[in-house]
Amino acid sequence: KKCSDGASGGYEEYSRNSSSSSRAASMNGNGPTKLVDPLEDPVPGVGTYEDFNTIDWVREKSKDRDRHREITNKSRQSTVNLLHSVSDAFSGWLLMLLVGLLSGALAGGIDIAAHWMTAMKEGVCVVHFWYNHEHCCWASNETTFQERHHCPQWQSWAELITGTSEGAFAYIVNFLMYIFWALLFSFLAVALVRAFAPYACGSGIPEIKTILSGFIIRGYLGKWTLMIKIITLVLAVSSGLSLGKEGPLVHVACCCANILCHLFTKYRKNEAKRREVLSAAAAVGVSVAFGAPIGGVLFSLEEVSYYFPLKTLWRSFFAALVAAFTLRSINPFGNSQLVLFYVEFHAPWHLVELAPFILLGIFGGLWGALFIKANIAWCRRRKTTRLGHYPVMEVLVVTALTALIAYPNIYTRMSGAELISELFNDCSRLDSSQLCGYQQVSLCVGNTLPDRPAGPGLYTALWQLALALVFKMMITVITFGMKVPSGLFIPSMAVGAITGRLLGVGMEQLAYYNHDSIIFKGWCSQGADCITPGLYAMVGAAACLGGVTRMTVSLVVIMFELTGGLEYIVPLMAATMTSKWVADAFGREGIYEAHIRLNGYPFLEPKEEFEHSSLAVDVMRPRRSDPALAVLTQEGMTVGEVEALVESTHYSGTFVFICVVSSSQVVFTEHTPSQAPDAPPPLRLRGIMDLSPFTVTDHTPMDITVDIFRKLGLRQCLVTHNGRLLGIITKKDILKHMAQITNRDPDSILFN
Repeated sequence: KKCSDGASGGYEEYSRNSSSSSRAASMNGNGPTKLVDPLEDPVPGVGTYEDFNTIDWVREKSKDRDRHREITNKSRQSTVNLLHSVSDAFSGWLLMLLVGLLSGALAGGIDIAAHWMTAMKEGVCVVHFWYNHEHCCWASNETTFQERHHCPQWQSWAELITGTSEGAFAYIVNFLMYIFWALLFSFLAVALVRAFAPYACGSGIPEIKTILSGFIIRGYLGKWTLMIKIITLVLAVSSGLSLGKEGPLVHVACCCANILCHLFTKYRKNEAKRREVLSAAAAVGVSVAFGAPIGGVLFSLEEVSYYFPLKTLWRSFFAALVAAFTLRSINPFGNSQLVLFYVEFHAPWHLVELAPFILLGIFGGLWGALFIKANIAWCRRRKTTRLGHYPVMEVLVVTALTALIAYPNIYTRMSGAELISELFNDCSRLDSSQLCGYQQVSLCVGNTLPDRPAGPGLYTALWQLALALVFKMMITVITFGMKVPSGLFIPSMAVGAITGRLLGVGMEQLAYYNHDSIIFKGWCSQGADCITPGLYAMVGAAACLGGVTRMTVSLVVIMFELTGGLEYIVPLMAATMTSKWVADAFGREGIYEAHIRLNGYPFLEPKEEFEHSSLAVDVMRPRRSDPALAVLTQEGMTVGEVEALVESTHYSGTFVFICVVSSSQVVFTEHTPSQAPDAPPPLRLRGIMDLSPFTVTDHTPMDITVDIFRKLGLRQCLVTHNGRLLGIITKKDILKHMAQITNRDPDSILFN
């Protein structure tokens, strides 16, 4: 039997796990008289996979079991073999250690560089130019707590160019320099991506999910992609575009893991084992992005991984721990925390507040569903119109538009992470933020401030936040998917945090002026600290991120690790679950699944239900109108006949014949049949055959067949009727069939 993912094929009683990288060839001439066996005389390319094809999970796992069994048996024979067995068992943990160390170090460097270049758009530290704004003023002895961001060591571009920071001309100079740096950074980012590593653009998570499901995308996790992704990620984040670095950090970690896998034979030569490492690397990426190692492991399990055995869970936890420790040692934010917006709230929440928390969940679900539909529509327009032909111009136009609108508003001018940090902040007694612009009251207990009436500064901040909310919601739709590294976590959280802060301040003022009403009576007395607006911002951030990505458990744990407060898990759970329910009512796809479908990646979504009533016979090849089933018989065929059969069909995987002639017999049986003394050497192919192929009957429902493909990671499955072979179902056939029943173009599936 000969089989491939890309076309129908014929079989008699054996199923071959064909190498999709081989090519039919024949070397005519007088070969040796011995039996030719590809397993004894390995042929380069046999056992590997072509680009844009899928791996055979069953074969890869079988190969690893055979390898492990051989090492275990040899370990009983000598001390050297025993040491080899121990080193083989330890190599997985060593690889996880290296992945954690490298990813943590790179993430720390990215954070430091991005903060420095972001601050460069507004000015420079004249004493130590490598300091960002915050670090420059930390080193100053002339900084007050109220004006901790103002110090003589940090000078704006207007001060450097005109000698003054006041007046309309200084404002225009700073404005123009802000736009100049933003355009320069974004141009460098898109130019580097386009010239050196086209795979470095975007978030990377849709492609990582597809790769982890068994798909091959050569170069996506390579050295050039890693190098360009790191550089352009810093540039893109520093340009002020509405994007984050969290998703791309997952791509960076997976690149590190893929490169380090080549140091270990068992991971270099086995695609299934390598994907276990990549699953752990995805956990590492979220661990260094949010400083949430446990949340990272759950993110990989819930959102990204296709195959996640128990040992991968342990190794993911270890790698995430190492990465978080490495990042903590680097201390990129200078606050002894793993993330920029680490906060701790002191006031407990009350049961009555569940209502506004659920309201935030509803908003998050509506926003998530709207964003997915709008972003996919925009990205489809980009792919199908002339807009996609000018990626550099698109990035520059969006950057200029973002900078022009963002600069006048303090809350859109600051980076996404700084904005979230500001919104999560719980106002203290000496806080100078506009969001803490309340009217002063004399009553306070310790360091805890009571609910206070809003002052002019707070009202101004609320108007600016409302405008920032509208701007962020619109600009993120057209930014995500451009040809620069772009994450979605921070922009989504920013939208939710703004909404939550606005609602939180509204609830705070409602409680202050109506503390005797039935809603607040008994738990919110006058002079008490009842409502924490920062908590509402945190819940809103979780709700919007959940609505966009459809994450649940991992998202709650990530947000819990960000704040360090166990008592806020219930509000987070309520908002996140509500967000998912509302968003699922408009479509079950998250943003990453939507982009997988848009790009035509061959991904069988584990969460998607197959609801059509078709049977295996409706999907298999050959169809009733197709040519008859092509077969390789068990015995009696020559190499020339096999070549003729291969050339007359359209297989994506074919045989390689070496040192045989066209008249050589092809042997599929266990024992070689007797031949004439002057006969050419036979070619034995039994060793590279799958002698126990998976089969279904022609009346097997397709929902069961799809489940078999998902859970076993099959490339193909044979269809029989009363023991007689009828045809084959490949993964591509299933994906095309699923596209047809959902009124999508089946030829849009990206498959070799």
